Amino acid sequence: MLGHMHLDSPDDLPDSELQRARDKRRLSNALKASVLFVLLLCIVFGVQAAIDWRFLAVKPGEWSGLLGLLTAPLLHGSPEHLIANASALLLLGSLALVVYPRATLRGLPLMWLGSGLGAWLMGTPGSHHLGASGVTHGLMFLVFVLGLLRRDRPSIAAGMIAFLFYGGMLLTILPQEPGVSWQSHMGGAIGGVLAAFWFRYADPVPPRRRYSWEIEEEEAARAELERRDTFEPPAPRDVPVLWERPTEEPRGVVLRFPDRRGGRNEES
Repeated sequence: MLGHMHLDSPDDLPDSELQRARDKRRLSNALKASVLFVLLLCIVFGVQAAIDWRFLAVKPGEWSGLLGLLTAPLLHGSPEHLIANASALLLLGSLALVVYPRATLRGLPLMWLGSGLGAWLMGTPGSHHLGASGVTHGLMFLVFVLGLLRRDRPSIAAGMIAFLFYGGMLLTILPQEPGVSWQSHMGGAIGGVLAAFWFRYADPVPPRRRYSWEIEEEEAARAELERRDTFEPPAPRDVPVLWERPTEEPRGVVLRFPDRRGGRNEES
């Protein structure tokens, strides 16, 4: 049975006013950033109807197609394409920014550029690659791999949520359907994995409650260590005797052997 919760000091407690304010602010900032980025994608999609956007997409193997490394994730080929990526960005982007705000911001360039590089290096010549799906794959792999690397409670929970909703991305980095840029998916996923390894210590582990049995075990171990380092071993006379030889038991017996002269030996 679990013991009662142990409450430590003031502001670092999970339930303190300051910590709750920090958590609300982080959640609010994550949602705002995800929603604003999705709104930007919607605006760009509306502009696409009025311009020839193909020069902004990634064109594999062509030097002019390298511009798409910066612009292709903002473009989408259809409303269905936009809606699919927007929903993934809202969930995965918010989740990543809530749990790993620093690692996500630092790793975003890797996922963004990795998506375009994957398409440019491995795509079919003459094709055009566009869409934010490479970035969504990068976010999913970032959150999932960080859960495996860090293994604290928030990281494990975030990794399980990401896998529950978008675990299929583990398969879509390979060729699945014609017309789907699996190359962008793979490039973004590689960027997310690299970001997870490089920035896994960027965000500190949030404070959490500890149960009383955890505190008791730590205090017992610390007390034992202090006892060994502080006190001298007891004197020999103070050591309890665990066993004593009974006094009534004979200490030795002299065996009788016949005397060659006919006599007998005596007991000593």
